Amino acid sequence: MKRTVFRGRLLPYLLVLPQVAVTIVFFFWPAAKSLWLSLYKSSPFGGRDVYVGLENFRALLTTPEYYDSVVNSFVFAGGVTGLSVLGGLVVAGLANQKIRGLAVYRTALLWPYGIAPAIAGIIFLFIFHPAYGILPYVVSFVTAYEFNWLLKGWVAMTLVVVATAWTHLGYNIAFFLAGLQGVPDSLLEAASVDGAGGVRRFTAIVLPLLSPVTFYLVVVNMVSAFFGSFGVIHAVTHGGPGGATEIMVYKLWKDGFIGLNLGSSAAQSVILMAIVIGLTMLQFRVAEKKVTY
Repeated sequence: MKRTVFRGRLLPYLLVLPQVAVTIVFFFWPAAKSLWLSLYKSSPFGGRDVYVGLENFRALLTTPEYYDSVVNSFVFAGGVTGLSVLGGLVVAGLANQKIRGLAVYRTALLWPYGIAPAIAGIIFLFIFHPAYGILPYVVSFVTAYEFNWLLKGWVAMTLVVVATAWTHLGYNIAFFLAGLQGVPDSLLEAASVDGAGGVRRFTAIVLPLLSPVTFYLVVVNMVSAFFGSFGVIHAVTHGGPGGATEIMVYKLWKDGFIGLNLGSSAAQSVILMAIVIGLTMLQFRVAEKKVTY
């Protein structure tokens, strides 16, 4: 294996400096600022910050509504991750077949990833809205059931889970498709000669070889569901009905920008960051042992 050798000692550090600067400015600095702000009571109109210690965390952890947002976040993230990863695997398997016009189909399947979450939410809003949506209009001709997510929390949660999973689908398809194309045909042919059927070949050969890709996508989709799903919920449900879709990232935005309680909002962001880091570490400790590299 050929190694890259730099003539100057300073050059490698200069090459990584832009990425390090971006990480510090857009991740470490905001995280440190949130941690600092969570220990103070700040006026949204300026003035001196008052140090309150852990009071923001204490007030937050004694509020039942906050625990509801935590439960909603886990339900939402679990639904989005499971649906988007499983759906991406199924669609990638279909897109890996040798059919005419395959390049066109693959390009179309990747398009949803380029759509902003807020736009995706508006698209699904035109499909599911009880007043002007297409789906409730069609359902009204088939059954007397009133499809109204404005009144039923579980329907609203299902709506935002499906909409968010759809935005992740193109990303997952791209990785699964690359993984499927990397599976050697000789292994599948040998298994077929030994009498293994399609299901057996998929579970015994394809899935183990795809386990690194699957593990990566589970982690990425989970983190994105916790942090990057504000746009869909804000565009569709605004956390309703009755707080049924108010996840942690939406609640901290609402308390900070609507309620103007900056200290509580910062404390919520710190707890959210700790939860996501803890879940990621747990996945690496438990699930990575089953990954076949």
